[in-house]
Amino acid sequence: MGIKTDIIDNVPKSLGMKMLVRSMSPKVIVADEIGSAEDIEAIKYAICSGCKGLFTAHGANFEDISLNPIIKNLIATNIIERIIFLDENNKGKLKDVFCLNKKSGEYERSAEKL
Repeated sequence: MGIKTDIIDNVPKSLGMKMLVRSMSPKVIVADEIGSAEDIEAIKYAICSGCKGLFTAHGANFEDISLNPIIKNLIATNIIERIIFLDENNKGKLKDVFCLNKKSGEYERSAEKL
């Protein structure tokens, strides 16, 4: 965390994200364990307001998160540029990366590991 990092605590994530966008004009919003419909709407609001985002959610692979109706809704909007899966056996290591092909609107497995 840097000196220009603000942390919102003791409010629901969705409300906190909207508060940040309206009052602080952040460049990036980070939120962990998204999953409610309210979280997804707040993320859409933030991204469509010009913010970048880094969000975490639980899922073992692309097919797994595609079955989650709330996360699937966010993926369907094509506002997520990359979906990254961490290796559960090697802490901090990447397992898989999917990148949005902006021409086709489909997510493709990436050969590059960020």
